[in-house]
Amino acid sequence: MKEEIKTVPDADTAVEVVDIQFRPGQKVYYFDPAGLCLQTGDHVIIETARGPEYGICASGNHSISQKDVIAPLRSVLRIADAQDEKIIAENRAKEKKAHEACLQKIEELQLDMQLVNVECAFDGSKILFFFTADERVDFRELVKNLASIFHTRIELRQIGVRDKAKMVGGLGICGRPFCCVSFLDDFQPVSIKMAKTQNLSLNPTKISGTCGRLMCCLKYEQDAYEDLLRRSPKEESFVDTPEGRGTVVEVNLLRQQVKVRMEDAPDTVSVFSNEDIAVLRNGKAKKNDPPIPADLAPISGSGKRVRREKKEEESAFLDPIKFRYREEAVVEETPTVQEQSIEEPAQGEGKTNRRRRNRGKPKGEAKPVQETAAPVPAPVEAQDVPAEQGEKTKKTYHRRRYNYHRRKPKTGGE
Repeated sequence: MKEEIKTVPDADTAVEVVDIQFRPGQKVYYFDPAGLCLQTGDHVIIETARGPEYGICASGNHSISQKDVIAPLRSVLRIADAQDEKIIAENRAKEKKAHEACLQKIEELQLDMQLVNVECAFDGSKILFFFTADERVDFRELVKNLASIFHTRIELRQIGVRDKAKMVGGLGICGRPFCCVSFLDDFQPVSIKMAKTQNLSLNPTKISGTCGRLMCCLKYEQDAYEDLLRRSPKEESFVDTPEGRGTVVEVNLLRQQVKVRMEDAPDTVSVFSNEDIAVLRNGKAKKNDPPIPADLAPISGSGKRVRREKKEEESAFLDPIKFRYREEAVVEETPTVQEQSIEEPAQGEGKTNRRRRNRGKPKGEAKPVQETAAPVPAPVEAQDVPAEQGEKTKKTYHRRRYNYHRRKPKTGGE
C-alpha cells in the first residue's frame, strides 16, 4: 500500500477571504467566500462553531498570506434572503423583551450585577446575557426564572468593563468614538509605566478612559518613545558639551534635547541637542562607580582649541596691523641661539661695564667670569649713628670753635 503524502501549504501562499462582522463595530473575522463574490455591506449566513449565524460583510473578496489565517477557516453558506431578514427582525424584538425581563428579575432577586447586552442565536436555540459585577454572583435562581419565561436555553457571561464599553459604545475624552468600537479588534495590555515613559500626568482622570481603565491610546506611541529613550541620556547623567562638562537636569524626548547644568558655573543651565553631547556617565552616580577623570572632555577639549584658533583668525581679519605686531613680539620673546650668546668684551672695557651691558640678557654658551664687586658704602646721612655718639661729636666741635675764638692774639712785645 502506498502511503498518502500530505502537502503542507506554504506560508507565503495567498488565500482568498472575506471580512465578516457579526454586529456593526465588533471584531472582524476571516471567512472563506466559497466561490461567492461578495461586496461590502452584504448580509450573509455564515458557519460558526455554534451553528449558522447572521453576519455583515465588512470587506469583499481579497487575498491574504496563509500565515495570517487562523485554522480552521470556516466558509460563507449563502447570501441572506428575505426569510433570513425576517428571522433577524424577530430575534431583535426577542432580545429587547429578554433585556427588560432580566432587569426586572435582577431587581427582584437583589443581585449585585449590571446587565450590559442580550444576544439571541440566529436559530433561536439560546439567549446570551452579558453582565458585569465586582464580585462573583450566584445567578442560578435568575437562570431558572428566565428559562421558565422564554422556554429556551439561557446562558449568562460575565465580562469586563472594557468589553462593556465596546458593546455600549460612546465618545472618548478626545471627542471621537471609542477606539475599541471603531477599529480595535482586541485589547492590548496597558500599564502605568507607559504613562511615565511618555512623561504624561499621572492624574487618573486624565489618563483613564470612560471605562475606568487606562486609555488604549497609550499603547500607540509606546514603541516610538522606547526608541527615543534608547538614543537619549537619562536624567542626572554626566555629559560633555561644547561649553564644558555638566549634569543633565531635564530630557526632552520629542525634540531630542537636554538641559545641562554646567560644572564650572552651577547657576548656568544650557540646552543642547543629543548629537552635540558626549555621555560620560549614563544615569545617576552609584557608590561603586569610579570617578570620572578631570581631563576627559572629548567635545569641550577639542572645541576650546577650535574656538581659540577661530578667535585668532577673526582678530587677524579685523585688525591685521595689531596681529602683525603680536607676531613680531612673539618672535622677539624667543631669540635664536646666536642671539643668546653673550658678546665678547671690547678691548679696554672694564668688568663693571661689561656686567652692566650684559644685564638682562639670557645666558648662552659663553659664561662670563663671575666676580664679586666691592660693596658700595652707604651715604653718611643714611648711616645709623647712635644718639650718644652724635651728641658727643657735636659738643666737641662747638668747644673747639669756642676755644679758637677765645685765643689771645700774640703781640710782638711779649
